[in-house]
Amino acid sequence: MRMKTKLIHGGVDGDPATGAVTVPIYQVSTYKQEGIGKHKGYEYSRTGNPTRFAVEQYIADIEGGVRGFAFASGMAAISSVVMLFDQGSHFVVGNDVYGGTFRVLTKVFNRFGIEATFVDTTDVEAIKATVKPNTKAIMLETPSNPLLTVTDIEAISHISREHHLYLIVDNTFMTPYWQNPLALGADIVIHSATKYLGGHSDVVAGLVVVKDQALGDELHFIQNSVGGVLGPQDSWLLLRGMKTLGVRMEEHEQNAGRLAEWLAQRSDIERVFYPGLSTHPGHEIAARQARGFGGMISFDVGSLERANQVLSRVKFFTLAESLGAVESLISVPAQMTHASIPAERRAELGITDGLVRISVGIEDVEDLIEDLEQALA
Repeated sequence: MRMKTKLIHGGVDGDPATGAVTVPIYQVSTYKQEGIGKHKGYEYSRTGNPTRFAVEQYIADIEGGVRGFAFASGMAAISSVVMLFDQGSHFVVGNDVYGGTFRVLTKVFNRFGIEATFVDTTDVEAIKATVKPNTKAIMLETPSNPLLTVTDIEAISHISREHHLYLIVDNTFMTPYWQNPLALGADIVIHSATKYLGGHSDVVAGLVVVKDQALGDELHFIQNSVGGVLGPQDSWLLLRGMKTLGVRMEEHEQNAGRLAEWLAQRSDIERVFYPGLSTHPGHEIAARQARGFGGMISFDVGSLERANQVLSRVKFFTLAESLGAVESLISVPAQMTHASIPAERRAELGITDGLVRISVGIEDVEDLIEDLEQALA
């Protein structure tokens, strides 16, 4: 089954009880039991809900995993994955990860004895040098947020196997339509489903897929114990959104490619970050391990003052946190999504005050170009 067909027919297809072509919203907290311990697969909605199960089975199918899990947010998904590990565990983490990931590891899980070292995951030798006896996992984003750094998933999977580590990949930017990390050697895939999978700025959700049944059993234990589950209405919204993922991602990428090329030709832009540009570091890796380049672009306008000028003048780009929606969004990472990262650390990474990140929507690309042109003028 090809991906576009799988997006329509994957997972739980409709409702056999009524013939409904979409999975109903099971707005229920508990379920009648025929006897003690005798139920029809559901006993309490924190443990399992038919609508949530449908989205969990769906994401497992399209990511090529054995089991999926739906959480109340992307951060709830990441936190639940970290909870798989014991006190004293060490993580090797990409140095260009989402600010919320950096924050939860360095400000929350460090209190419980989870240690994280942040490295350039494009540097295989740097990763090897960071692995310690108590290292349990490598966690990365590719492309990363906000510099669109591309990491070779397959190459890193060889390191993880050699040292008996789990490889955890945040696949939010690419989505399973363009990239499938499990097929490249990852053990766990994470999505902030709020973004492209939902696609319409109307749901907050997180998804996790694993490729090992035993690991799935452990994660379900965490999910049920901690309880950060996705509600049935949000599960239904997510199911609805993912049906159109293929057609949306193709439009996002087509528009982003045009915009990136246009920005790269401008003399008043210091640098453009987009994996689809042949000049982008990691372009060849991206072309090899993914089927597309996505809809995210970052570009440096030179200063915070000019960035603020652009943000105040755009008409079709909405100033907002988040990404991956049908409407184009714009932000300044240093002041918004990555503000939790210390300024000196942002400077080291290249997240400058003049860096602008845009999530390219599915509007007419000529309108988007004209809008940016007048804002940059």
